[in-house]
Amino acid sequence: MAPASLSLPAIHASHVGIWLSDAAGRVQRVGRGEAMAAVAGTPHLLLGATLTGDRLGYPELSGLDLLELFAFLHPARFAVPTPAGIAAALGLSAAQREDEVAAFLPQAAAAMLACLDDPDWPEREGAWHALQALTRQRWPWTPLIQPRLAAPDRADRWLFARLPEWEEQPPRAQPQQVVLDPANVAARLDRLTGDGAEKRPGQQDYARAASAVFAPRARRDTPQMLVAEAGTGIGKTLGYLAPAKQWIDESAGSVCISTYTKALQRQLARETEKLYPDARAHREKVVVRKGRENYLCLLNLEDALQGGFSGRAAVLAQLVARWAAYTRDGDMIGGDLPGWLPALFRRNGATALTDRRGECIYAGCPHFRKCFIERSTRAAAQADIVIANHALTMVQAARPRDVSREGGGAPATRLIFDEGHHLWDAADSMFAVALTGQEAIEIRRWIMGPEGKARGRRRGLAARLADVASYDEAGERAIQAAIAAAAELPGDGWLARLAENAPWGAIERLLAAVRGQVYARGADPKQADSGYGLETELADPDPELVTAAAAASDAVEALLRPLMALGKRLDALVEDPPDWLDGQARARVDGARHSLGTRIDTLGAWLALLGRVGGPADPDFVDWLAVERFDGREYDCGLHRHWLDPARPVAEIVYRPAQGVLVTSATLRGDGHAADDWSDADIRTGARHLDGGVTHFAVPSPFDYARQSEVLIATDIARGDLPALAGAYSRLIEAAGGGALGLFSAIRRLRIVHARIADRLARAGLPLFAQHVDPLDTGTLVDIFRADPHASLLGTDALRDGVDVPGDSLRLVVMEGVPWPRPTILHAARRAAQGGSAYDDRVIRARIAQAFGRLIRRSDDFGQFVMLSPSFPSRLLSAFPDGTPIRRLPLDEVVNRVAAANVERRKSAYAAFSPS
Repeated sequence: MAPASLSLPAIHASHVGIWLSDAAGRVQRVGRGEAMAAVAGTPHLLLGATLTGDRLGYPELSGLDLLELFAFLHPARFAVPTPAGIAAALGLSAAQREDEVAAFLPQAAAAMLACLDDPDWPEREGAWHALQALTRQRWPWTPLIQPRLAAPDRADRWLFARLPEWEEQPPRAQPQQVVLDPANVAARLDRLTGDGAEKRPGQQDYARAASAVFAPRARRDTPQMLVAEAGTGIGKTLGYLAPAKQWIDESAGSVCISTYTKALQRQLARETEKLYPDARAHREKVVVRKGRENYLCLLNLEDALQGGFSGRAAVLAQLVARWAAYTRDGDMIGGDLPGWLPALFRRNGATALTDRRGECIYAGCPHFRKCFIERSTRAAAQADIVIANHALTMVQAARPRDVSREGGGAPATRLIFDEGHHLWDAADSMFAVALTGQEAIEIRRWIMGPEGKARGRRRGLAARLADVASYDEAGERAIQAAIAAAAELPGDGWLARLAENAPWGAIERLLAAVRGQVYARGADPKQADSGYGLETELADPDPELVTAAAAASDAVEALLRPLMALGKRLDALVEDPPDWLDGQARARVDGARHSLGTRIDTLGAWLALLGRVGGPADPDFVDWLAVERFDGREYDCGLHRHWLDPARPVAEIVYRPAQGVLVTSATLRGDGHAADDWSDADIRTGARHLDGGVTHFAVPSPFDYARQSEVLIATDIARGDLPALAGAYSRLIEAAGGGALGLFSAIRRLRIVHARIADRLARAGLPLFAQHVDPLDTGTLVDIFRADPHASLLGTDALRDGVDVPGDSLRLVVMEGVPWPRPTILHAARRAAQGGSAYDDRVIRARIAQAFGRLIRRSDDFGQFVMLSPSFPSRLLSAFPDGTPIRRLPLDEVVNRVAAANVERRKSAYAAFSPS
């Protein structure tokens, strides 16, 4: 029996064509003009308004979006945002052809709405009241939902009344000092891998080696440290979880596992379910932690729900509020909020629902006791395992006072850094200093609050510390002095004033001088790639820049002094509270104290950087001037400082206080070196900065790369020939039947190739998606790619080593060419300090190895790696695993080999599923 269907028109647009289904279910293919006229006159059912609108050429497309309906009915549930993904989520038969999708959409809508008649619908609470608010916003789904959604017998609890409060817990005790028995670790690993599982000697050896970091350390500031390389397929996650859980059970301690990508954080959380099979125990014992900007801010949400948002942004706020009542942890970025939901609103309002400007008022917030961030922080303090990211782990090590103020307790004594090859990049970002217009205007807003016609909740210092300003004379003077000094920071319209050479204030005059020197000494902007910014060294600055830096230094110091005075005054108020400092006032004071420290650190770093202008260079740092651009449009300008060796502060700030540290990855060592050469790994991880205590371990991948993989180097695609490059991608994807990951080093070339080949591939039944083209977040694009073995995905660096797609969905990786490092000032300085061309080779080999590592994820995978480079240097071939077949061939022969592999794949699949 065919499923019920709504009598509503629907539209489906793809690279193949556009189809309309009328209210009777009759489908016809139409042109763009006819389609736009139809949807402009009558709301149509559609799946993903932003993507459909892009394919239609109608960016403002609106209608009855099934994804919005799904988000309303099933908040905190996931569905791949494609017709097949929605069919799978609803238990329906998917449309088999593009021309069937438009007729499928009314069936899917009817199936979704049917849950309203189900008395056991688990997300019923709050739906009726949310619908009333959405009705006021003229949400197009309300006429279809209202007749089927009766008002509850009792008034639904308001969202902010439904959310549970977190509770304070006593600090966790320091762990006991224990030495793990290797036999216990081996037994634990056997239990985790399961009875009957194939024994993997490499995994067992790895687990024994990882156990060493849990032994008591011998000397202060000298942790037990292991730098371990575990080839793909070893099972390193369970390999280090086995000794970690054994140590947790014996010592009552906690372990921090740090990684680089949100995708691996989710993957690690799933793996830890084997340690704690009970769902409730898992929630208590394992906590995923991210930076504050990832979590929903309840105060921002309340403001949005009470009129702070309007139009489409107000609809988004209501859907997010529905999700907030059912979410596990309030994580909006990579958590259980569908990544495609903010994209439906073209990110209109989503960023305003998180704390991206550091404006949190902490205990002064009326929702503080229910705050997702605070709950996560306190849960992490009691958890056995905290899964963080590298940036947050470094922030907490660098600012331990901030952690203790948040109730974080003592930091974990054992640290595990997975994806350790990214430590260098994470540290490079974390410990950098940037005195730019964008950074300065954020501090101005934090101090002064909304200016002019700007909307907001008045979170400037004066409003936030109104009690202090009213009752404490010294505090009031410091606040007013800070506000007066902040007026010297850039304000709204600063970029336009710089372009007109009419800066306001000392910092804008500095930025104008920076801009002038960059354009005078940097590359010719007409010749430079518009995708990149312009830069020049901070060497021999001209007199105008030196003068402007001196005045800017005075302005920064004039701001720093009252902020430091205010911080001391607030500390004194807390230590010896006056009568007027009641609970609410103290909460606001505590929030301001917390935020002041970060701003004071930033201003101090700015002073050090400004002191460099016209002064001697510091050999530990690389300083330069830059104008940042995107697509030829300037968006920022200023001075930059990075550590020459960013792993050095990691060793000093992160490693030394710990008892034990494991840094692990599949690609830690520089390929092409002797088996016992760990020099590159020690440089990249910072292990070389520790005095003894560092050991090394390596175990190769168990995969048979000679049988499971092949590297094909196309020798006849000229560098810079974009038509040939696009043709190569198209032919290779067609030959493979999809399942291809295409990697680019420049967004511009990615877009050009996508524009040339997407329609052609779609007509062959091979969907093509792309970062920086499709209006979807990277996680959603990967989910779509993973779900459809015929789909292909184009992307840049984020996809080179952030994608885990085992099985048939990824069988071909294509790189547009050798991923040479960009010749920036920072790269040139590090290249000179670390061996010249040998440093370049290490970087390139690591990038290629990471890309190749996407290909073979299981013992039954087979994949081909294609490099479109006629002059691929032989010295870089060591990036590939030993035994991998490598062939240099013309493109025609490369395509033939890919096509032959696809034929064999289909034969194998047919044989596996056909009767004997």
